[in-house]
Amino acid sequence: MAREANIQRRTGETDIQLSLNLDGSGAGKRSTGIGFLDHMLDLFARHALIDLTVNANGDLHVDDHHTAEDVGICLGQAIDNALGDRAGIRRYGHFTLPMDEVLVTSAVDMGGRYAFEYQAPIAAAKIGTFDSELVEHFWQSFAANAHCNLHVLMHYGRNSHHISEAVFKATARAIRMAAESDPRSDAVPSTKGVL
Repeated sequence: MAREANIQRRTGETDIQLSLNLDGSGAGKRSTGIGFLDHMLDLFARHALIDLTVNANGDLHVDDHHTAEDVGICLGQAIDNALGDRAGIRRYGHFTLPMDEVLVTSAVDMGGRYAFEYQAPIAAAKIGTFDSELVEHFWQSFAANAHCNLHVLMHYGRNSHHISEAVFKATARAIRMAAESDPRSDAVPSTKGVL
């Protein structure tokens, strides 16, 4: 069964179409109007091996906040939908990723409940023209809508761009691991029998 999803979100602030295939290769196009976010989504798709196409039009004349937040919401909803009842997945994933001088660990439980812990501070207020606080906000929006536990921890690091890349890549790898089919079981990975 194809693990795919299509999400459309229209608000007074954004108009977003997002489609994905969990069993992809990183293909697709990302067009949010925010170059830095497109770059992070490219990294995410490639490292998660998720085919991802995003077309977003947002109120960028205000700032990047609503577009980044709503793309995170849509990505979370799409992964939640594509996972279905979560039968046969590994459920848990984690990855520790070095990015030059930065080291980040991301751990995820795709178990249907939301929790978010984020300890990867970026000292600089901006990465180019992108508000660096939106990195955390993107992932919080994602986790709430993917119904997952997501924990991100930067062990150390300095460069703002590297920190953001490490967060996106490590989280992509953790989600890839959690969403993979478990070759030993096709059951729902919970003693409750449902997630």
